Amino acid sequence: MAKTFSSLISATFICVLMLSTTSAHAQLTKQFFQGALIVGKTAPENKVMLNGKAIKVSANGDYALGFSRDEKNNSELVIISPNGQREKTTLTPLKREYNIQKVEGIAKKIMNPNKKANIRAGEDNKKISAARTVDSDLTAFAQGFVAPIDGIITGIYGSQRYYNGVPKRPHYGLDYAGKKGDPVKSPADGIILMYVPDMFYSGGTMIIDHGHGVSSTFLHLSDSYVKVGDKVNKGQLVAAVGSSGRATGPHLDWRINWFNMKLDPALVLKLKPLK
Repeated sequence: MAKTFSSLISATFICVLMLSTTSAHAQLTKQFFQGALIVGKTAPENKVMLNGKAIKVSANGDYALGFSRDEKNNSELVIISPNGQREKTTLTPLKREYNIQKVEGIAKKIMNPNKKANIRAGEDNKKISAARTVDSDLTAFAQGFVAPIDGIITGIYGSQRYYNGVPKRPHYGLDYAGKKGDPVKSPADGIILMYVPDMFYSGGTMIIDHGHGVSSTFLHLSDSYVKVGDKVNKGQLVAAVGSSGRATGPHLDWRINWFNMKLDPALVLKLKPLK
């Protein structure tokens, strides 16, 4: 299934749309799948609005936006030049089919974690959410991404399980098989926003800022080779694969966010820098 969808992306995802040749023009990655990070480029002096809300534009004219896993509504993107000229375009999310599994006979104690576990997980989530509010001026998100590990993909974005008929949270990452200690690389330039070695569910957890609200998160790490505030380069060794937290075995779970919107790393790997 992963290979089939990858082939679809390769054939249709990487296109560039020139919206106009006026002063209020933009380039935009096309084919807007649910879960996609969308990268745009316009004149640096232009203003970019998404559904009436301003989006940061870099000194090079780069900006970012995204669609959630289940987004169904159209979005309106407006480019406004300094002289007031406007270019509007409607972004329509392309629906995807996700891998859904139904599992019966799960013990109640697994279905309902104890109160202490829920409190601890809530504290961890606050730290993660705070890191993902960062809106820095970095523009690494517009320069393309590389896979953080050389490994077989064992879990894909969007998949979901129903336990005893109850839907659980979808999987929002890309899982890579690996051995404890295997090297983990930064998928793009960035700055280390957070590293916590012992979160309840995700264990060793690292967040890397790539700019404009775009960040990478690594889960279940066994070690970190960098510290908070460090600048890292694309392909630089930053951590080691592990099985910390609630993991059944050593692997890397890589996630991509635009602020708190959870995006698909497999789509991010298909992005090409706009010129």
